[in-house]
Amino acid sequence: MIAWEWLRFLLGAALLLGGIVVFVIEIFGVFKFKYVLNRMHIAAAGDTLGIGLSMLGLALMNGMNFNSVKMLLVVVFLWIASPVASHMLARFEVTTNERLGEHCELPDDKNIKTKN
Repeated sequence: MIAWEWLRFLLGAALLLGGIVVFVIEIFGVFKFKYVLNRMHIAAAGDTLGIGLSMLGLALMNGMNFNSVKMLLVVVFLWIASPVASHMLARFEVTTNERLGEHCELPDDKNIKTKN
């Protein structure tokens, strides 16, 4: 029984440490990139993976109880809400940035409406 407790703790700690490493890489990426869409992409991807790993590690370390279920529900909510929020912010940037062609390749498609 004690071996299972240690195994669960070590696996949870490894997941939590992995989440922290993802957050550090995300912070480095946000400061490295210059354009807002690149920054937003690395932040959204890092948040999704980092929060997922961290909360899964905490839930595993906590054991199977109601708090673990709440942590997993937070992960599910963030996995649904984060991409939607990032997409809306990216669409806002695309529609309001007058100099978008300086930073990105734009297709000749007429569906992209930029402010002129």
